[in-house]
Amino acid sequence: MKKNKLSAENLDLYFGEKQILKNINIAFPANQVTSLIGPSGCGKSTLLRSFNRMHDLSPDAKIKGKLMLDELDLYDKKISVTDIRRRIGMVFQKPNPLPKSIYDNLAYALKIHNYPKNEIPDLIEQALRESFLWDEVKDELKKPAVKLSGGQQQRLCIARTVVLRPEVILMDEPCSALDPISTKKIEELILKLKEDFTIVIVTHNMQQAQRISEKVAFMYLGELVEYDTCDTIFNHPNNELTQRYVGGHFG
Repeated sequence: MKKNKLSAENLDLYFGEKQILKNINIAFPANQVTSLIGPSGCGKSTLLRSFNRMHDLSPDAKIKGKLMLDELDLYDKKISVTDIRRRIGMVFQKPNPLPKSIYDNLAYALKIHNYPKNEIPDLIEQALRESFLWDEVKDELKKPAVKLSGGQQQRLCIARTVVLRPEVILMDEPCSALDPISTKKIEELILKLKEDFTIVIVTHNMQQAQRISEKVAFMYLGELVEYDTCDTIFNHPNNELTQRYVGGHFG
């Protein structure tokens, strides 16, 4: 039995008067891939972003309940957001490389967190290797990152997250802007990364969820409807709503 790495307990989230998440209770096992599925607007991305305090930027966001990384309360006032985001990395839907070279996209993250200068080149090489990108870019590290293809840019953004050695990587539809070949590479990468990291991914792609996940959570209208193994959710769901969603009857 894998221990849980990340969890939400009695989580309610509001934007102004509107309640977006309703009494969410969920725990994500360490070194596994968990997919969050459900129709658009059901709260998947909102839940994901609450774990690394992205909603701190929204003045009308209000959160009740507990969000934990191991024994750490993620909303403890004594904990800096910078520290949380080093431990819980995030990869977004659209690749967002910095307007810098490939090398500096990773070096920048390390410098912000005060990594020793002499360690930076090796850490960058390691992260690019882990992100299946090193062989493609090792001879052009000074090239602007924006000149890479979309799939390469997304792998660079994953490398930029990995280089800080977080404990958890959150991914918000990381393949939705990519072609099938780039998507396959990212999926292979996710399966490799789970050896070292805990991964939670939002996806609209049912086949993708089945290919990469050990556990799957189905959300609907801000509620967690069902959370179980990938096999149970897709082949023997306990909830009729889950059955209709994975069967393609709505969504």
